[in-house]
Amino acid sequence: MFDDKIRPDAADVLIIGGGLSGSMLAVQLLRLPGMRRILIVEPRSELGRGEAYSATEPGHTLNGNAARMSVDPDNTDDLTQWLTDYLAEGGWPESQEQSAPVSGLFPPRGIFGLYVQQRLREAQAVGEVHGSSVEHVRAEVVDLSTGDSGVTATLSDGRELQSRLAVLATGMFAASRTPQHHSNGLNAAALDPWDVEVMRRLDPRSTVLIIGSGLTMVDAVVSLQQAGHRGPIRVFSRHGLLPHVRRQPPEWADFLEQDHSIRSTRQLVRKVREQCELAIESGIDWQAPLDTVRANIGRLWSQASDRQRRQFVRHVRPWWESHHHRSPPPSAALLADLVQEGRLTIQAASLQGVQPLASGQVQIQIRHRGQSHSSLVPGDALINSTGIEYDWRRVDRALPRQLLARGLIRPGPLALGIAADTGGAVQDAHGHCSSRLFAMGPPLRGLWWESTSVTDVASQAKALALRLSTLF
Repeated sequence: MFDDKIRPDAADVLIIGGGLSGSMLAVQLLRLPGMRRILIVEPRSELGRGEAYSATEPGHTLNGNAARMSVDPDNTDDLTQWLTDYLAEGGWPESQEQSAPVSGLFPPRGIFGLYVQQRLREAQAVGEVHGSSVEHVRAEVVDLSTGDSGVTATLSDGRELQSRLAVLATGMFAASRTPQHHSNGLNAAALDPWDVEVMRRLDPRSTVLIIGSGLTMVDAVVSLQQAGHRGPIRVFSRHGLLPHVRRQPPEWADFLEQDHSIRSTRQLVRKVREQCELAIESGIDWQAPLDTVRANIGRLWSQASDRQRRQFVRHVRPWWESHHHRSPPPSAALLADLVQEGRLTIQAASLQGVQPLASGQVQIQIRHRGQSHSSLVPGDALINSTGIEYDWRRVDRALPRQLLARGLIRPGPLALGIAADTGGAVQDAHGHCSSRLFAMGPPLRGLWWESTSVTDVASQAKALALRLSTLF
């Protein structure tokens, strides 16, 4: 419990970030008995969307089907139920093109944002019964300090907010939209992967270069297609791996839950391969056993040594990303068609540098995998699809800079996100857990390895809300 030094007009919880993470934490807090004043600081005009769900193009869909994307950790069918009602009211008529039951549909991310917003409105109504409230403060937190009198947040417009507690629910720092220290010039020369309007200004037959081959690249190709682009697309990534398509495999026994002897990366890979081969021999999709790994990866990651984690990141991560972070079927079909036509090519190569040309074109310097020399590749446009920047030391934004400078946070394991205890209490530069500052979602990548999916965020929001409710 906190002392009486807290200002009487202070909020109980200040949530920094109003995307999925911040909104879901507010939902869980509002559902709990008790009176709480919650402030969500979010520069966007709408809560519940954030970076991921502000997309407006229908082709930018979730990479998981409705049955996998519930924001209610106690009801896996929540999105399916909401979507059923939404379709019955005439929403998203294009869903008929997917020829699947509602649970198997891959909704546009913009529609998913509507779902999150409705659940937040419903929670607000529940909170009002308890005397709780939530307020959207449209600004950006640029500095934060903690003390016996609570937390003080300085906003981009100069205002200061007081709160008992603060939660870093900053979501993901998309590499293409995040200013970075020690930049190689990629962002300065690159187009936004989701900006279809800018892509419409390109010559439809221009050559587009894309750095990175994960799900952001898939979005970029969808954006180009919707913008009317018909020219060559050349994709470069370190390993040249494309995301596999998301399928709907049958259930498979959770073999990792049954076997706690697995400790090393090598043991994990061997066991997973064994199970996938067993599935294939039985005529079952190899994605079935692979999907069970997801539920155990947090436990395996947290009990691993730093050496084992480095081995995983160095040797397994590229295949983990391409096999687990899969592409929605409509997007995967588009990529397959473009590869078949010869319009899209992918090469295993690392980016060495970027040089804008006087002609308005761009030239990149790459080194192909396995080669010692580099080569120059010209193009008419460049897109940064390198995914998410998890290292907060590289993020050139006001709040991460200030938190690091003040010693209020420290990098997480392998510089992935920030360090915290298993309940989300942030660790300072000396490794001490804060009683005022917490985090959830993508900032805890280093703690759980996977901390970005809808189900990850939903589970963390419920657990953190329960913890915070005991502190005031």
